Amino acid sequence: MAGEPPRAAEALFTADLVLVDGQAKRDWAILVERGVIKASGPRKELDRPDVRIVGFAGRALLPGCVNAHAHSFQSLLRGFGDDLPFDKWRSQTLFKFGPTLGPDAVYVGALFAFAEMLLHGTTTVCDFFYLSGGGNDNARAVMRAAKELGIRLVLARAFYDWKNGPKEFRETVNQARDRYHELRKEVGEDTRVSVIPAPHSLHAASEEMIRAAAACAQEDGVPFHMHVAQTEQQVKDAAAQLGATPLRALDKMGVLTERTVAIHGCWLDREERGLMAERGVKLVQCPGSNMSLGDGITHIVDLRHRGVVTALGTDGGASNSRLSMYDEMRACAQLQKVKKQDGGVITAEEVFAMGTAAGGVVLGQPVGGIAPGQRADFTLLDLDDLSLWPIQNLAKNVVYAMSHRAIQDVVVEGEVVVKERQLVRMPLSSIRDRVRDLTKDWTRA
Repeated sequence: MAGEPPRAAEALFTADLVLVDGQAKRDWAILVERGVIKASGPRKELDRPDVRIVGFAGRALLPGCVNAHAHSFQSLLRGFGDDLPFDKWRSQTLFKFGPTLGPDAVYVGALFAFAEMLLHGTTTVCDFFYLSGGGNDNARAVMRAAKELGIRLVLARAFYDWKNGPKEFRETVNQARDRYHELRKEVGEDTRVSVIPAPHSLHAASEEMIRAAAACAQEDGVPFHMHVAQTEQQVKDAAAQLGATPLRALDKMGVLTERTVAIHGCWLDREERGLMAERGVKLVQCPGSNMSLGDGITHIVDLRHRGVVTALGTDGGASNSRLSMYDEMRACAQLQKVKKQDGGVITAEEVFAMGTAAGGVVLGQPVGGIAPGQRADFTLLDLDDLSLWPIQNLAKNVVYAMSHRAIQDVVVEGEVVVKERQLVRMPLSSIRDRVRDLTKDWTRA
């Protein structure tokens, strides 16, 4: 490897293979300036003597993965809620430990989660964050961790006022709105950290709270994310309390628009799926978490046929013990094949796009692809790793066969942040020690 380029200078990124729109290209290059892709094409057309070469010999270069839904603090709870039904999982893990976490602990949890994501090829993450703790200090701790490791962060700042939730999660509408705007102002024009509103769910955010978050999204020209129809019981509860299923209830509120991003959507009926397409609503599925919690299987194939943009997320480490977007791609494809009893119902190339380019769309970020105007976020794979052999179809091998050991280097905004399977900005041992010290006295019982 030739080394890292100065951020202000042009650099030509090259590798043995470059995966562009699902197709492996040889003798391909990517021209980058100030962290943004200026051009992508045959190397002979882009190479010139005044541009520095950043070469990755023996590597395949892919667009970085986009984790469109996660909860970073939950990585600290890995193993604490496994093999429990949803309600017990929530009460015995999230509601037990979450309220005890202050900024220092939240920071450690974010370092832990973001390090794992980077080492597994994720360059952008949306952290759906609801540990308000009476202010923004916890959220700032998440941002600090992201900045220190170099991952791109979209903080989905939750709007949460459920009376049955921990008081440390709850806020008034005015508090949630003001604190959201406060974070947006602090972030400013930072290209690696941004903030969007996120009304938690129909059960954890009142109609006034949901309307306030949607208004913030409209005002700021950003999407808003919300848990929707994750479990069958949530659908039944909404019908009993609101007189409508979750998506229909949101439509009655007038907040179902092209800015709405539904998370999970395991229990959407055919009419609701059509409504999503009609309103331009987008969806993020978390197959690993949904399987672990027994939530259900999202109708991804039907949604895609209707033109609904669908992306992927890992969810939190407490419900999904792995934070690998490649795992989510594989699980998504296999679940749909089983559900439809058709091995050809969805392809590796389609789910790869869900874990990369579609993630950029649902986050409103220019990430997940290799094209002019996109951020220079890449994952580099070791072509000598046997899990990629034979290299007949790189995209299919990456989704169905690849071992995580094949992930060697990770680039965010033109900067190498993982080099030869090691974090560049912070030693992994430092994070491990912090996690061990924080959780040493915790027990599942």
